[in-house]
Amino acid sequence: MPDIITTTLLLFVVGLIAGTLNVIAGGGSLLTLPVLIFLGLPPTVANGTNRVAIIVQNLGASWSFSRRGLLSKDWLWLAIPPALLGALLGSFAAVHIDDLAFQKILAVILVIAAAWMLWHPAIPPLHKDAELPKGSRRWSFIAAFFLVGLYGGFIQAGIGFLILAIASAAGFDLIRSNALKVTLVLAFMPIALLIFAWNGKVDWVLGLTLAAGNFLGGQAGVHLQILKGHKWVRGVVTVTIILFALRLLFGG
Repeated sequence: MPDIITTTLLLFVVGLIAGTLNVIAGGGSLLTLPVLIFLGLPPTVANGTNRVAIIVQNLGASWSFSRRGLLSKDWLWLAIPPALLGALLGSFAAVHIDDLAFQKILAVILVIAAAWMLWHPAIPPLHKDAELPKGSRRWSFIAAFFLVGLYGGFIQAGIGFLILAIASAAGFDLIRSNALKVTLVLAFMPIALLIFAWNGKVDWVLGLTLAAGNFLGGQAGVHLQILKGHKWVRGVVTVTIILFALRLLFGG
């Protein structure tokens, strides 16, 4: 394990990159989890420790999106209850089950998400709110957000891509999709962190060090996508999804 100065600098820089990536697209945890394991944490502890940085990152990013009027509160009220329930169940499973097999499942999900970004014909107008669904379509989204919480509670890595695909299907542009994504994850992640911590699966020192970089990276991610706009974000999301999918499929 590297010395404390090297560890601190490594975690901060990795957190900075991951935080920027998470807010713009997703997949930052696919970078931070291997680094935490490299530093000597067991995979389940790395999985729990990473949640500290995610909460801090999304706290800042959510506030930045909200003050710019980019957050759809109606959709949040629809999404949070099923996601909370899913996160509760997923977190309980995660502290008892090895997550290694889920890498291949995640890779398949990323390929599907990449296909959606590449071939989805309609690009919603910039900064437009999506209307709340009704009837059976509403229940479909509730079920989708439950699965988001379940997955987020269990493994977290790559969840941003799933939420972006759901939000895009609902009619959000990618900037508002990202606002929904970071705030929804912020809503259910504390309960997941609590369960990991209760079971002794969190290294608070490493988690808070990583969180410092994630927070600044999250702020940079919000600023970049507001500055660059929807098409730029769409390109970054698509490239990121493909790279991470290839890494999971062929990286071992």
